[in-house]
Amino acid sequence: MRKVPGKNSSAEIKLRRLLRRMGIGYRLHRKDLPGSPDVAMAGRKAAIFVHGCFWHGHDCKRGARAPKANAAYWTAKIARNRARDIASTAALQAMGWRAVVVWECELKDEAALEARLGRELPRALTDRSSPRDSNQAAAVAGSS
Repeated sequence: MRKVPGKNSSAEIKLRRLLRRMGIGYRLHRKDLPGSPDVAMAGRKAAIFVHGCFWHGHDCKRGARAPKANAAYWTAKIARNRARDIASTAALQAMGWRAVVVWECELKDEAALEARLGRELPRALTDRSSPRDSNQAAAVAGSS
C-alpha cells in the first residue's frame, strides 16, 4: 500500500486535464472540506473525489474482484473506505456542497465522463466572465 499514491495519481491527473479542457477551474486537495476532495470548485460549491475501483469497492470488474490473500482484512478495509466516503459526502451536502464521485474506470471514456460532469456540476454561483470576454463578444456581434 505504500506505493499507492494518495495525491496526484494518474487518474487524478487525467481528470484534471479533462476539467481544464472543459474550461473549469479548480483547487486541489482542500483540507478545510470534509474528505479533502481531490478537486474542489468553490464558485460552484462542488467537490470531486476520484476513487480507485478496487480501493473504494466499485461494482465494475476491477472493483468487484476480491483478493484471495488476507481476504478478511481487505473486505473490512474496503468497507471502512466506503463508510468514510459516505460520511464525507453527507458532510459536504450538509454544507451546501455537491459531491461528485469519478470512478477510475470512467476515465477510460472521456467523452461520456465530460458529458456527465457537464450535467452534474452546477453552474458557477457568480458570473466570472472578464471584461475582455465581453469586449470580444461585442466585437464579434458588431462585425455581423
